[in-house]
Amino acid sequence: MYREEPVYFEFPEFKGNSRRDYWLDICLEILRAHRFIRKNNFNKIQQSEVLARAVLGIFRYRAIREAFHTCSSQYKTLLAFNLAESLPKGDIILETLSSRLALLSVGGAQHDMTESLHTKQKLKLSPVAILTLGQLGFNSQKESNLGAGVEVVGDICVGETNLLEIAVKKSISDTGRVEAAQATVNQVKVEGIDTNLAVMKELLFHHIAIARHIEHFASWEDPFKSTMFLMLTTLVILRGWIRYVLASISVFLAVCMLWSRLFNRGKPLEPIRIILPPNKNAVEQLLTLQEAISKFEALIQDGNIILLKIRALLFAALPPATDKVALLLVLMAAVFVFVPPRYIILLVYLEAFTRELPYRKESSDKLLRRAREWWFRIPAAPVQLIKNEEKRKKKR
Repeated sequence: MYREEPVYFEFPEFKGNSRRDYWLDICLEILRAHRFIRKNNFNKIQQSEVLARAVLGIFRYRAIREAFHTCSSQYKTLLAFNLAESLPKGDIILETLSSRLALLSVGGAQHDMTESLHTKQKLKLSPVAILTLGQLGFNSQKESNLGAGVEVVGDICVGETNLLEIAVKKSISDTGRVEAAQATVNQVKVEGIDTNLAVMKELLFHHIAIARHIEHFASWEDPFKSTMFLMLTTLVILRGWIRYVLASISVFLAVCMLWSRLFNRGKPLEPIRIILPPNKNAVEQLLTLQEAISKFEALIQDGNIILLKIRALLFAALPPATDKVALLLVLMAAVFVFVPPRYIILLVYLEAFTRELPYRKESSDKLLRRAREWWFRIPAAPVQLIKNEEKRKKKR
């Protein structure tokens, strides 16, 4: 079990952002080192080695800051446990470090010389960080005797590849790719709600066009095209070809991607041309933002009303409506049990697609009107707002 120890906090005088960031990085390094210890359930010598590595990183970090009187973000790479949380595949680095620390031996190289070289490499790893702190005079009395007669054998693998070094190199290569990708992301960020909406509309242009075509078919403005589209989609649903359609879309996208990779190798992407909306001053932008927030608040209110009305139906606030809903749920359960799913999907699709037909439009509008009137008659469940008593006490 991990040993509980007292925690000491130092509150230095913070005079600027750089100083606060400096102390925050140090605190995070210590906290994440302890989290690493708890996760792997290390023994006492392994715990001391992890903490010693964190302390050495903090010493190096502090020494560079004192020498150059600055705290660059590049110096944070000296804080290993803090850095592993933000690096790509940093968890793999910590897992590899944990497996190396599992081979930690206090006796170091004091094993029998008749052992094989492979066995020595597997068993002989010394607490290098603890011994380094001991040489600097920072070790506690409990750990000061570890260096007596111990030959230091660090994380060196003779005749085999160092797994920790491989994990670090992979993470560094991935970090370069992430930074390059992030640079492109920073370049394409734009400001303003209208400008971002214009960019999104241009990116979703093809999807919007497909949705408009489907809406045009469903409106039955061109009966021939709508009939052909309805027959084709009905055949796909009846034959169970939906899965093949989805698979065909995936294959088509994969072929397009491979085609682009083959013939556009090395060519930069052409930028998307977007027509900027008219410029707005600060007041107009604030009004636009306020309008967007108001619409979002209205959506949340509508969602709460729907949930409260459903609650009222569940607890029979309006018994006739509850009876109708319960009967409808029983009928739906019977349909789901006895009717195959494809026919249910087909019926729902036909009802939605043929709603705008001339001979169905009037009856569909009446049915929707009756459904809305029935929904408006359902009361919402009551809500009681209670103020926080702690805030009242603080005000007093």
